[in-house]
Amino acid sequence: MLDVACGTGVLARAAAWQAGASGHAVGLDIAPAMLAIAKRIAPAIEWREGSADALPFPDQSFDAVVSQFGLMFFADREKSLLEMMRVLVGGGHLAVAVWDSLDNMPAFADEVALLDRSAGSEAANALRAPFVLGDTNGLTELASKSQVAAIQLQTHAGTAHFPSIRSWVEADLRGWLPAVGVFLDEEKIQQVLGDAEQVLRRYANRDGHAVFDVSAHIISGVKS
Repeated sequence: MLDVACGTGVLARAAAWQAGASGHAVGLDIAPAMLAIAKRIAPAIEWREGSADALPFPDQSFDAVVSQFGLMFFADREKSLLEMMRVLVGGGHLAVAVWDSLDNMPAFADEVALLDRSAGSEAANALRAPFVLGDTNGLTELASKSQVAAIQLQTHAGTAHFPSIRSWVEADLRGWLPAVGVFLDEEKIQQVLGDAEQVLRRYANRDGHAVFDVSAHIISGVKS
């Protein structure tokens, strides 16, 4: 099994556990820092550095290829999916997870609107990026163009939990934004956090925890 854009290896570790001693899991990511963490956590798994649109593996190398919340950020999504299909054996399985659209996740839509007003369009657009493949018709069309057969799409609902409104938004300001090259100064961060506690307070429960609905799509298929 190949996990494309494996990050710190959560999915690859789960696949390796499921496959047992008779299976083989490989995690691939373009970021050396992510792979360093993955190797430290699970040194027995094979970790490879590489790009999704040029997978460093021969044709028909894997029985299954998966990718969790990476496709949205690939420079060439169709080529990346074609590469995933290339390295699959005939009849092999593909499964890719992406976030639903902002239209279906009002909490994140409200957070994006807050950033637009308080931090500017660059920060807001960075937060929009994970949700750009939420349209199910467009996602199915992309898979079809990439030669995925027997396509199935399922939408899974979940619930996000943060200790507070502040911790939710701060995770994005100090974690996500810098990861995609957007940096806010400390004064701006504190301003946005103060605004967030007012603007997003409807997502806080009685204990002050931020709790809200989230959803994601899993599109799957086979190599004919």
